[in-house]
Amino acid sequence: MKTATEPRTFVAYLRVSTNQQGRSGLGLEAQQAAIDAFLRPGDRLLTPPYVEVESGRKADRPKLREAIARCRATGAVLLVAKLDRLSRNLPFLRSLIDGDVGVAFGDMPHVPAGAMGRFILTQMAAVAELEAGLISERTKAALAAAKARGTKLGGDRGHRPETPPDPKVGGCASGAARSQAADRAAFRLLPVIAEIRAVGATSLHQLAAALTERSIPSPGGTAWTATAVRRTLARAQRVTS
Repeated sequence: MKTATEPRTFVAYLRVSTNQQGRSGLGLEAQQAAIDAFLRPGDRLLTPPYVEVESGRKADRPKLREAIARCRATGAVLLVAKLDRLSRNLPFLRSLIDGDVGVAFGDMPHVPAGAMGRFILTQMAAVAELEAGLISERTKAALAAAKARGTKLGGDRGHRPETPPDPKVGGCASGAARSQAADRAAFRLLPVIAEIRAVGATSLHQLAAALTERSIPSPGGTAWTATAVRRTLARAQRVTS
């Protein structure tokens, strides 16, 4: 059994939900920082890290399989920045926690090894699964309420013009479509922002940090800043007003 000061070996696994997040680094930098902060002097972090661009709902993830195989081959522990970066699905998390590869989380550095550690991680996984379900329910309820007020939530997916559109008209329409898509994305973020505010993050800077930590993309695809949060809230207000 390793002592508290004995060097450890890890394989890092990072996950973002969209290709846009992967290209921009949004979310990856925060995860890498959490992993670096977890390491003690003398610990060994094998390279390269395994970066997945995939929804947390999916259990079939090629990069995660590769990371686990590397852990088995080297005896390393799988290191993930946060529990929800691995998954919010309780059965899937339990299968990994109870597997033959050790798993550590950057946001829970003091979880003990053995049965007690598995119990704590199982409880945290249940909370993460509940949080995901509540977010989904609130988002669906908010979208249903907007639809009841007459807000258009979807685009026209079937119409094709018989003649090529005028480029100038097309450019205006494209801009309007992008603006409408950003408005809808901002509206969908309202339940998440409300949840973050409920746990104490009230300033624009705090909201930006919390959204970045959760690897949630901004409507404009840029990094979260206080200005981006303010613009998102303004967009959402236009949709609901």
